Amino acid sequence: MRNFRSLVADRLVRIHLARLRRSRRGDGGLGETLLPDSLSMALRRDGLEPVADLDRKREAAPVIRAARWFGVNAWLVTGHDEVKAVLGRAGAFSNDFSRLVERAGLDAGAHPGGLGFSDPPDHTRLRRLLTPEFTMRRLERLAPRIQEIVEGRLDAMAEQTGPVDLMRAFALPVPSLTMCELLGVPHANNPEFQRLSVAHFDVSGEPDEVLRAASTALSHLMRLVRQQRESPGDGLLGMLVREHGDEISDRELAGLADGVLTGGLETTASMLALGTVALLADPVHLRLLRHEAGGGEVEWLVEELLRYLSVAQVAFPRFVRHDIDICGVTMKKGDLVVCSLSGANRDQSLGPGAERFDPTRRVAARPSHLAFGHGIHRCIGAELARMELRIAYPALARRFPAMRLAVEPHEIPFRKLSIVYGVESLPVLLR
Repeated sequence: MRNFRSLVADRLVRIHLARLRRSRRGDGGLGETLLPDSLSMALRRDGLEPVADLDRKREAAPVIRAARWFGVNAWLVTGHDEVKAVLGRAGAFSNDFSRLVERAGLDAGAHPGGLGFSDPPDHTRLRRLLTPEFTMRRLERLAPRIQEIVEGRLDAMAEQTGPVDLMRAFALPVPSLTMCELLGVPHANNPEFQRLSVAHFDVSGEPDEVLRAASTALSHLMRLVRQQRESPGDGLLGMLVREHGDEISDRELAGLADGVLTGGLETTASMLALGTVALLADPVHLRLLRHEAGGGEVEWLVEELLRYLSVAQVAFPRFVRHDIDICGVTMKKGDLVVCSLSGANRDQSLGPGAERFDPTRRVAARPSHLAFGHGIHRCIGAELARMELRIAYPALARRFPAMRLAVEPHEIPFRKLSIVYGVESLPVLLR
């Protein structure tokens, strides 16, 4: 089973890298046809830093009417308190993806499903089914396997000579294999499952192309769901079928699996790669990790990296349900709202020097970061991601204490414009 899962994870890595190569059109993964410049600013960066315009906008006005998008007023929210106010008011804002499909004149049947694109009561019902599997108590059972995955990838890296692409060799395989363990990939799985990681973030073309890709991915997952209906496995999908089979449709189950797979792969892979870039900028950071016995210092460092990097740069777009005042600004029913998580996490309300990465930062008495979002749509896999990062960073630092970039920082191929920020590759020298 594990050999098979390794093959699946390797295939996911290859697909991910192929997608990045296909999207190398100067936009790094999000077509200019989809976003006006005033909104795409929230997805642009200078290395690890959000572009200066985003900071200036937040300082001047944390809530602005940015553009007309798909025939509605589009607002960009960049302040920490303002983003939290929007994300925390599910009754005032809708995540229903069909609203955007309707506004854009797209195929109404191409709904990606999942928690991120649904409203209560459907969202409440579906999240209730998933939540027990994502508590720390349940996730602890995965910790030994994650440790094995990490050590296995480090062993494979140690056998290589010359520069190693950390993205291909480590950052992508670790969450890929973890997702396979979590979902429970069956032994007799077919090749369709191996193409699922392309669905949510390959948005380099026209909107219809994006929806067709998501629809294709869902159809492949539907086949896997039907297999699980017939013979439930030991993973998350099998559990949902056994315990809640009559409460959830095949389409809903496929949507949940799609969200878990794509969200858990892309974001954690980007965190592992970008976090390594941030840590390599100062040898002191890596020394802290090597000598830490696995307690509080690693936890603080991971939280600071999550805040500073904010790889999920924006929250899912929301539609205003009724006229509402947000921090002194009136939004009208039907308006669209884009919340910048990377902007909110650099807000000075989180403490002085929020624009800098400081692994010694202590934030217990300050507002919490919003890297995982906020409110009912906060990332359900947050604790799993934290577990992977807390295991992976120290293990990497201890195994390769002399690791350094194989290219100059400005030569790292960062994504130019992407919902989930990251790199196409990360060449490092291990010794």
